[in-house]
Parts: sequence; structure tokens; C-alpha cells
Amino acid sequence: MSENHIDHHHKAAEHHEHAAKHHRAAAEHHQNGDHEKGAHHAHAAHGHALHAEHHASEAAKHHANEHGVSEHVSAA
Repeated sequence: MSENHIDHHHKAAEHHEHAAKHHRAAAEHHQNGDHEKGAHHAHAAHGHALHAEHHASEAAKHHANEHGVSEHVSAA
């Protein structure tokens, strides 16, 4: 595995963790009636989720290329 591959896994995990924290904060703010702050945290969570997906995809691409399976992967 390349170092870049490992970095993508770590970055994906970090973004998932940040997204989870923002989702928890959004739920708390919505529960307390502060929908503006809740929406802010929900939006931030979504951004982290998008970054996590990007890094997970990049890690998968590296894995496929290193193991010669990229020609067998179909676009979904």
C-alpha cells in the first residue's frame, strides 16, 4: 500500500468523526429549538461527509490500481 492510500483512509475516518460530532450538535440545537444553529451544524456535517466520501473513493482507487482490478470495476 502506498502512503497516499493510507492517508486517504485516515482522512476519511477523520471527516466521518467530524461529521458525527456536527450531527450530534445539530440534533441538540434542534431539540432546544435553535434551528439556525442546528441547520449550521447539519450543513457542516454534510460537508464533512462529502470530504469523507472523496477520500474513501480515492483510497479505493489506489487499492484497485495496486491490485490490478481497476479494469474489472464498473461505473455505478
